[in-house]
Amino acid sequence: MLKVNNIVTCYGDIQVLHGVSIEVGDNEIVSIIGSNGAGKSTLMNNISGIVPVKSGSIEFDGCELTRLPGHQIVKKGVIQIPEGREIFPNMTVLENLEMGSYGIKRTKAEMKRKVEEMYSLFPRLQERKSQKAGSLSGGEQQMVAIARGLMADPKLLMCDEPSLGLAPVVVEDMFKIFQRVNQEMKIPILIVEQNAFMALSISQRCYIMENGENRISGASSELAQSDVVIHAYLGG
Repeated sequence: MLKVNNIVTCYGDIQVLHGVSIEVGDNEIVSIIGSNGAGKSTLMNNISGIVPVKSGSIEFDGCELTRLPGHQIVKKGVIQIPEGREIFPNMTVLENLEMGSYGIKRTKAEMKRKVEEMYSLFPRLQERKSQKAGSLSGGEQQMVAIARGLMADPKLLMCDEPSLGLAPVVVEDMFKIFQRVNQEMKIPILIVEQNAFMALSISQRCYIMENGENRISGASSELAQSDVVIHAYLGG
């Protein structure tokens, strides 16, 4: 579904990505792990059109995305949940969810059904629907960010550091939601994550980035047993 082929990205004169290639297949969860500065978020921003690529290609569902602006990439069904959540703090939870459907024409009945679908995934959001999103806990704000992304009917959901700043028990619940979204809604997911253990535990395949390059890739279950990966990323 997603094919990123040999992309090179620069910030000014500084080259950040050095020929990175990844793929995400239908209904897969694919993770990208690596240390700070490895280029993970830059790669995500390349795919979503926020940061332009210098060379290489990005193809999604048979369409070339490489030179498209971000709003057109969203219309293709590529939805990114950004690092730091970036919700609308002065809007209510419900208003944030409705903003996720901004580019989609829905009747009031269709909007209500879609919101109810999000509440079934995140019952806490229904309890907080009239509360300003900025007053929620970090975990609840991440729920808002994910639900807002799902309101856009993604064909591919990309999540950048979803566990950042969250308690371990909240992270575990969040990753269970990703599995439900993938299995029940049949949405492929690309996750950039520093919590290597959680990323490997829910993904079918994983890419490990270092200094703007793919260093290791393979089945997540196999990488989780690799002495190199255990030593470098799993605290073994």
